[in-house]
Amino acid sequence: MLHANPAPDVSPVAYRAGTQRGSEGFFRVGQEPDGRWTLIDPAGQPFFCKAVHGVRGPAEQVDIAIAPDSVARLRRWGFNTLGAGADPAAREEGLAFMGVVDFLRAGPSIVAGEARLPDVFHPEWPRFAAARAGEACARWSEERLLLGWVTDDRIAWAQPSLARSTGSGQVGRPSLLQICLSLEPAFPAYHAAWEFVLALHGGKLESVARAWGVALRNKEVVRELTRAEEGLDTRGFHRDETRWTREFARRYFTTTAAAIRAVDPNHLVLGCRFEGLVGAAVLAECAYPAVDVALRDWRELPVAGGGEQANPVLAGNVDWTTPEFLRLPAAAGGSVRAGTRALRLTSVEWMLRRARTALNRMARHPAAVGYAWSQWQDEPGEQPPFARGLVHVDGVEAREHTELLAQFNLRVKALRAVAAVAAPTSAAAASIYFQS
Repeated sequence: MLHANPAPDVSPVAYRAGTQRGSEGFFRVGQEPDGRWTLIDPAGQPFFCKAVHGVRGPAEQVDIAIAPDSVARLRRWGFNTLGAGADPAAREEGLAFMGVVDFLRAGPSIVAGEARLPDVFHPEWPRFAAARAGEACARWSEERLLLGWVTDDRIAWAQPSLARSTGSGQVGRPSLLQICLSLEPAFPAYHAAWEFVLALHGGKLESVARAWGVALRNKEVVRELTRAEEGLDTRGFHRDETRWTREFARRYFTTTAAAIRAVDPNHLVLGCRFEGLVGAAVLAECAYPAVDVALRDWRELPVAGGGEQANPVLAGNVDWTTPEFLRLPAAAGGSVRAGTRALRLTSVEWMLRRARTALNRMARHPAAVGYAWSQWQDEPGEQPPFARGLVHVDGVEAREHTELLAQFNLRVKALRAVAAVAAPTSAAAASIYFQS
């Protein structure tokens, strides 16, 4: 059994010339004549990925009942794919699945502040990556249920954050360039970062200080700010930050893709699963030819009609417990019109109303070839109905999520058949995309 759909129910599709990626007989991706992207299963049929990350085995006994098998639950709710971090035992049940290479284990890594990344400037990084890919990928190269490779699960890029209040005013947290400039000298990324910024400004620290609008007596000033969790937040710094982040991302995605393809040329490369929003600099490099189908946060889907649609995407980290969904509309006082009456909605009702709209728009997006719900089970401390899991910690189904998702999974084929253009979905336009 290749996936949860009982049998192909569509005729063969003629894809645009030159758009297919992947090997015949395995999961591929191609662009249909109308411009929409679609995954293609090993039997050659269109496949819309409906995945859940972190699927675990059956829950422990709760009171007198044992929770149903996890894969049986997924099928009942209409899912057809195991996302990143699934219990290996679940792979034996016939669903498609995503593999995780875990390149963070390939040599020295940067784990500081909000960054969790391999040190891609280490001179041995390509060799480390190749060894890791050989260890993780080679034995799966002929597996037809494998949808594709995720390079790392929940990798963190330390992007510029929103300002927050401190004793000294409003500052953001340190971003990737600042963190790299503050590493210990044993890290190659530390030397590469300083060489990078100095080269942009004539090799002089005082020129860097003028361009950034920051008093830099010496390099230690940057480290002191980072230790205090005070992010550099000037226009000049952010120009250099964008360039550095893009170079870091280019090295990461090109090297990991080459390492995977050298040992497994059959399967798609999905890039990494991001920890939250990452911004345009990273996403510009998480694209073809390094990445076949980008696993992007669903709040950062390409703007419909834009040039980014040359790259198909899997809408990742789907959940509706984030502020975009929970915020009550101030203008309407939390109410909607029903004929001549004003109905006041609760936070949960607003959350699900926005979720339904966002799901429908995502399904119709021409670049979207599937989606992945963020996590299988609630994390400790999360409180239903605003927890993210499809299963609570006691094994009970989170019906506030599963009922809407099951309905959506049944309707997604019909939604995609509608000739509609999705609304803009970049991070900057999130408030537009997620409004009711």
